[in-house]
Amino acid sequence: MKRDYYETLGVAKDADPEAIKKAFRKLAMQHHPDKNPDDKSADHKFKEINEAYDVLKDQQKRAAYDRFGHAAFENGGAGGFGGGRGGHAGAGGGFDFADIFDEMFGEFMGGRRGAQARSRGGDLRYNMEISLEDAFHGKQATIKVPTSVACDACTGSGGEKGAQPVACPACHGHGKVRVTQGFFTIERTCQACQGVGKVIEKPCKTCHGSGRMAKEKTLQVTIPAGVEDGTRIRLTGEGEAGMRGSAAGDLYIFLSLASHRIFQRDGANIHCRVPIPMAKAALGGPIEIPTIDGGTAKVSVPAGAQTGQQFRLKAKGMSVLRSQARGDMYVQIAVETPVSLSKKQKELLEQFEAEGGKSGNHSPESDGFFARIKEFLDGGRS
Repeated sequence: MKRDYYETLGVAKDADPEAIKKAFRKLAMQHHPDKNPDDKSADHKFKEINEAYDVLKDQQKRAAYDRFGHAAFENGGAGGFGGGRGGHAGAGGGFDFADIFDEMFGEFMGGRRGAQARSRGGDLRYNMEISLEDAFHGKQATIKVPTSVACDACTGSGGEKGAQPVACPACHGHGKVRVTQGFFTIERTCQACQGVGKVIEKPCKTCHGSGRMAKEKTLQVTIPAGVEDGTRIRLTGEGEAGMRGSAAGDLYIFLSLASHRIFQRDGANIHCRVPIPMAKAALGGPIEIPTIDGGTAKVSVPAGAQTGQQFRLKAKGMSVLRSQARGDMYVQIAVETPVSLSKKQKELLEQFEAEGGKSGNHSPESDGFFARIKEFLDGGRS
């Protein structure tokens, strides 16, 4: 039995939309499969959370759920993609709310929309990881998707040797049957014909009358330059084939960006932490760093550079989706203290330290800090 949607998100039934959204975000981050690779139940929990939020975030769906409970969505399905009835509502999948009314009050509303929608092929989801360079340049990718396609033997009709469909004896061709629940008489999709209203008397031996068969489909996908982590690409009609020649579902490709060894992305901008030797920081000079477009750029480090000092390189960041513009690149300096010193190097540093008090203030921040400590210990607390 399905859990109550409010219980799944841990909110009260009178919770406002903002509270529902906040609860969803917290739980989604907590139970995301990528963060729980060793927890086999994480994927199921994540789907439950998404299904609950998909209903409760929509005023119409929530109203239907408050009134009819899970029965309002028994045949439509409020969950994500893959294997079930799909939709176009957003990243979480979903269904058209009008289907609920077609299913409950179809004849009174004068429509057969729900029956047609339920014979449509299911939407599919494909997760693709790309590199930061691919996100910058864009790419053409070839993917293989296990799905269902129109049956070759019957060309999708479902009938053996051209056999034509006849009216379903269970629903008399309506595609729906009436069910009484308490004070309500509602209509539901006929399970015998899956809402089509017709059945095949001589079903195709290859597809057993469904008009489709399992097959791996190879597709070419264009990844545009400037895509971000979580970008969704929709390929219309590339989902599962519909029942007996009905419309196919859609394929949704969800992009994730692999972490990079050098760069960290922040929207259209790129950050790069560059460690430099202590001598280079003290004396200053140029350094050469790589850029995301495959080139290099020079940064002039001023004498006396400190850790955390940042330099901005305009238009050296990421591509911007559907634009010729580019973000900026921020180079942050990290001064590295030398290690594994030779005897001679230690002597030179000791000499440098000894000369510090004679030739000037080389470390003003350090000297100032320890001067304040001395004042504090001497009783000059402030």
